[in-house]
Amino acid sequence: MKNPIVSVSWLKENLDNPELIILDAVLDTPPHDLQISGARTFDIKNKFSDTSIPLPNTLPKPEAFAAEARKLGIHKHSKIVVYDTKGIYSSPRVWYLFKSMGHENVWVLDGGFPAWEKENFPTEKVAPKSFKEGDFDANFHPEKFKTKFQILNNLTSKEAIVIDARSSDRFHAEIEEPREGLRSGHIPNAVNLPFSKVLKDGYFLSKEELKQILPHQDKNLYFSCGSGITACIDLIAYELVSGNPKAVYDGSWTEWGLDHNLPVEK
Repeated sequence: MKNPIVSVSWLKENLDNPELIILDAVLDTPPHDLQISGARTFDIKNKFSDTSIPLPNTLPKPEAFAAEARKLGIHKHSKIVVYDTKGIYSSPRVWYLFKSMGHENVWVLDGGFPAWEKENFPTEKVAPKSFKEGDFDANFHPEKFKTKFQILNNLTSKEAIVIDARSSDRFHAEIEEPREGLRSGHIPNAVNLPFSKVLKDGYFLSKEELKQILPHQDKNLYFSCGSGITACIDLIAYELVSGNPKAVYDGSWTEWGLDHNLPVEK
């Protein structure tokens, strides 16, 4: 089982590796001013999501993903490190996208940009860049993502346990959903593991700590959240301690909560 995360000290020591590509996992606006020196902007919402679908942050088609990755100068043999500006937030989604496209040499920077900046490691202003086109090719693994129909069938088959990374007050319908028109509650039989529980100060908890708090480490797991982003945080937490089969429900609560034909628990 490959460790999915690397430290800022490891990244600093490997900055001169010609195969290394650093990706700044951009999700939200307004844009930030600084990035790790040499980083390339990975625009999740606009370039690496299927924008033809009304749901947010949807898995792009493999050929579209590969084309955008090549524009970033990414090659089949590139060693990719992904970070975000919050410590750990959007970078696990990028890690999981590359994994689902068959690219194994990808890691999340533990602590992200705040940890890098804290060490006074080199940064630069964010600016438009162009790159010599890479030869990245997608070899998509569809089993890494689940549809609402597969999640619905799982209610009967019980093949896997759904882990919901949303906050407990959203999971238990104690507050309104932030997106308009969404019902409150959760997928029946789902287990709540707010993504904040597997992190501390922008870093993943240690493997020992994760082993103590993660439920169902020996089961097949499907991960869900609001729109498929923070589900990947919980997934990496499990990946750090367990080799059990894992998949992401890409539509997550945005899709499930909108469809009044689907059952809800509160």
